[in-house]
This record gives sequence, C-alpha cells and structure tokens, in this order.
Amino acid sequence: MPPPRQASPGGVPRPTLRDVADRAGVSVSTASLVFSGKGPVSAATAERVRSVAEEIGFAGPNPLASSLRHGRAGVVGVVVEGRVRVAFRDPFAISVLDGLAEELDRTPSGLLLLGQPAGDDAGLVPMVSGLALDAVVFSLCGPGSSPLVDHLAARGIPMFGTGVPDDDRVTQVRIDERAAGARIARHVQDLGHHRVAHVAMSMTARSVAGPITATDLTPDAYVSSRGRLEGFRDVFGADAEAIQTGDGSSVEGGIVAGRSLLDRPPAQRPTAIVAQSDVIAAGVVLAAEELGLSVPRDVSVTGFDGVELPWLPQRLTTIDQHGQDKGRILGTLVRERLEGRHPRTVTQPVHLREGTTTARPS
Repeated sequence: MPPPRQASPGGVPRPTLRDVADRAGVSVSTASLVFSGKGPVSAATAERVRSVAEEIGFAGPNPLASSLRHGRAGVVGVVVEGRVRVAFRDPFAISVLDGLAEELDRTPSGLLLLGQPAGDDAGLVPMVSGLALDAVVFSLCGPGSSPLVDHLAARGIPMFGTGVPDDDRVTQVRIDERAAGARIARHVQDLGHHRVAHVAMSMTARSVAGPITATDLTPDAYVSSRGRLEGFRDVFGADAEAIQTGDGSSVEGGIVAGRSLLDRPPAQRPTAIVAQSDVIAAGVVLAAEELGLSVPRDVSVTGFDGVELPWLPQRLTTIDQHGQDKGRILGTLVRERLEGRHPRTVTQPVHLREGTTTARPS
C-alpha cells in the first residue's frame, strides 16, 4: 500500500512527481531526469514537464527522499567556538568558511553552522543528535577535546578539523603552531628587539583578560593559543611578558591589551608586541596611535593569520596561514571521504609575510 500523500499547510495534498509525469504524458523516470538535469531529454519534453510542474505548483523532488535513496543528507555541519555571529566578525574565519563552501559546491553540499557555547562542550550533543549530517567540520579554535567526537563517531559521521579536537578520529588540516609562533618571534628578535611582549587569544574558555598564569596552561588549553605562546617563549623565554585578551580574537581585545602594555614610561614599555592574530595586532596598532606612539618607530607589532585589513593604514607583518586554501583543503578532504576514500591528516605550510609594522628598535 503506497504511503499517504503529504499535505500542504492548507490541507491540500502536495503535487508529486507522478502527478507531473501523468499530466505531461511522460514516465516518472523521464520527469525525474528533467529535474535532475542528468539525462538526455529533448528540449520540448523538458519544457512540457516544467510547464506542468509550474501549473500544478510542484516545486521539485523531495530532498529528504533523495537523500535517503543516495545515502546522503547533503549537509555538512560546521562547529564554531562561541556564538555563530562571532565567526562572521573574524576575517580569517570567513576566509576558511569561504574556501570550504567553494570546494563543497562541487559535491554539492550545504553548510550548517553550529555555534558551540564557550565552556559548554556537551551543549551541542542534544542538538546534533537529531540532525542528518554527512560530515562535521570543527572550524578554527577550540578546546583540545570534545564530547561531540564520541557521539559522532558512534553514528559513523566522519569528522574534520583545523587542529582541534586533538583526536585520532578527526582528520585534520593543521599547521605547526609552535614552529610558526617561534618563526615570527625570531623575526622580531633578529631585528634587535629584546623587550618584547606577547598578546594571546584566550587560553581556555574560562580565561579572563590579563596576564597568562600557570592555571591557564591546563590540558584543555586551546591548541592554537598554547602552541603560539610556546613558540614565542622558545625564543624570548618563559619570563617574557605575556597577556591574553579574554575574548578570543578581536580588535577590541587588542586595543585593551595594547593600552595595558604601552601606557607606560618609555623605559618600561615593550619595543615590540607579538600578537596571536591579525585582528588583535590591529587593535594593538590602534592603541599605540591613541597613545601618540608611532608604529613601527616606537613599537613594532606582528600578527598571525595573513588576512587583509584594508581599513588599517599599515600592512601587518604576520604569519600567513592561507585561510582560503585551508578551507579548500578541508573541503577536498570532506569530498574525498564522501566519495568513499579515506584521506589523511594534512600539515599545511605557512610563511612569514613582512609588512610595514616592524623595524629595528629606535
């Protein structure tokens, strides 16, 4: 016995593909080929099928039924740390998502953004449990572990990330955070700077703005924040001044951090500041200008990410980790997995990009 036809909100049964085929005088398979665009159908027949569909209000084949036939939901979940709107304020996050979406357009798959509240690692599990997903991407920063991994692994949903969660079941596109942090710190050192401070993103979900302490360097510290700090300390030592924004990566956090480091007598303020992101570095530059200091004459500033900030007069010296390429690589790994292959973790190269915000100390 065939299942009952689904009713529209007004109570009238929705037209089906069979209704279209019967009225157009073609088989259901021919009508299906017209809508999929994947088969040889004459232009006249295709036009007749579309005309009937428009006449009776048929919008197209049921996507849920199609996904069940093909074993695909057509949706890739993207987990972002914190509220989703924060991702759209971060130009690096946008570049990664853009590259990911560009590559998944070839599948095709849609992206479903899932905001994971900071400090509430298990909060997403009930929400995700009711979603049909082909894969999940953990995008950008986050804790080293997540209970969502166990849940997704139990359902057989492939997982991908950019270094987190640090779990063998997650295929990664990662960079060597510590080596990259040391590379840009060494650049500052080679210029002759010795009184150098570090501005980190949040070290954990519980961190607050201010000096980084031993309690911030717990096993659940964010992988990228910890790695970049370790690289900085490999060059300048554990006693070099290091503070954190407490709000992740933001211009506002960089301004506050910049003021706290630079609003001091000349002999006590750093001659260079190494920031963990370009937007934090931009905030430090703005803070320096507010205090009447010149970048790089009075203080050199470096960032991390390699994003374009056209509103900033200077071009930052930074570590370029090619965000759009990172997103494309992520998308390629997802696509390969959905095609039945088993891609491996990729270590992405980065490079130092010298700008106009660093110089020898005056």
